[in-house]
Amino acid sequence: MLDLADDLRRWLAEEREFAVATVVSVGGSAPRGPGAALAVDRDGTVIGSVSGGCVEGAVYDLCGEALADGRARTERFGYSDEDAFAVGLTCGGTIEVLVTPVGAGSPVRPVLESALTHLSGGGPGALAWVTDGPADLLGRALLVRPDGTYEGGLGGAAELDRAAAAASGLLDAGRTGTVTVGPGADAYCACRPALFVQSSVPPPRMIVFGAIDFAAALVRVGKFLGHHVTVCDARPVFATRARFPEADEVVVDWPHRYLRTTRTDARTVLCVLTHDAKFDVPLLEVALGLPVAYVGAMGSRRTHTDRLRRLREAGVGERALSRLRSPIGLDLGARTPEETALSIAAEIVAARHGGTGAPLTTTAAPIHREGRAAPAAA
Repeated sequence: MLDLADDLRRWLAEEREFAVATVVSVGGSAPRGPGAALAVDRDGTVIGSVSGGCVEGAVYDLCGEALADGRARTERFGYSDEDAFAVGLTCGGTIEVLVTPVGAGSPVRPVLESALTHLSGGGPGALAWVTDGPADLLGRALLVRPDGTYEGGLGGAAELDRAAAAASGLLDAGRTGTVTVGPGADAYCACRPALFVQSSVPPPRMIVFGAIDFAAALVRVGKFLGHHVTVCDARPVFATRARFPEADEVVVDWPHRYLRTTRTDARTVLCVLTHDAKFDVPLLEVALGLPVAYVGAMGSRRTHTDRLRRLREAGVGERALSRLRSPIGLDLGARTPEETALSIAAEIVAARHGGTGAPLTTTAAPIHREGRAAPAAA
């Protein structure tokens, strides 16, 4: 839904009444992932998409029904071999959609307005929707902040008052997904409400060490993938804004010294393109001790063997060395800087989602799969 933030904020400012349909779960292959949304106002104006066209008509009708009776509902769509004319996904997967009316007096309206303002303005947080539980709470929403505070009316149920803590777990990892809220000691019923939590956090960092021509191509690909990209090199003549106009930051500093002081987290990717032992070894000593998502280093296989020897001599253990992606990138036969950047980006994506990097024609695993859990913070 957050991709519709600007339009929905405008609708709220114009005091429009509308219903919003959000994909809250996906099974198998599906065109859009969790969080994709479609909204319909009283005049029938539509924004967004939940399926790339497969079930848009049916979801449009559900939005109209929700506006008419003021009730939230969930609906599951899948592929039907028995009925060729049934509404479903031609790709064979399933999606579950939550449809929530946002009328003039809806308790969701102030929460949604606050959430869209906060999150679209760059503030970290999560928008959590009740997708299963007591009927009167279905479709209710919470804005959860990183400090654990939250906004939203949830009827005072003890189970749902703990929803902020449950949602915070996904928010801390920067993940979007569903979480079930278990009853506590003060619970007055045995229901276990489910929440769909859509996290909004700053973009993941990509730090590229080495101001070379391959770095310029990798900066462009990194930005395309949604990273905040920093280029770092100790040589001021090469690390210039003119050479890397698309980078978010260009830093002149010794790579290992910069990495020790800059912010990293479990989503950060580190790409070492310096290709020089006096930079590589001290940098990788630091990098392999950080709980980041990816550490890759450029170089030939001979360079890689020499680099491992130097790192072992510096005291880096085998467990840490096993995290190093070197030579960096997938085997695409890349030659140009752009092709090499593509091979590096492909390896980063595969590492993030647990992909193999093999051609899909040679594999039988699902095309779309759940990503691996983020590394735990040290």
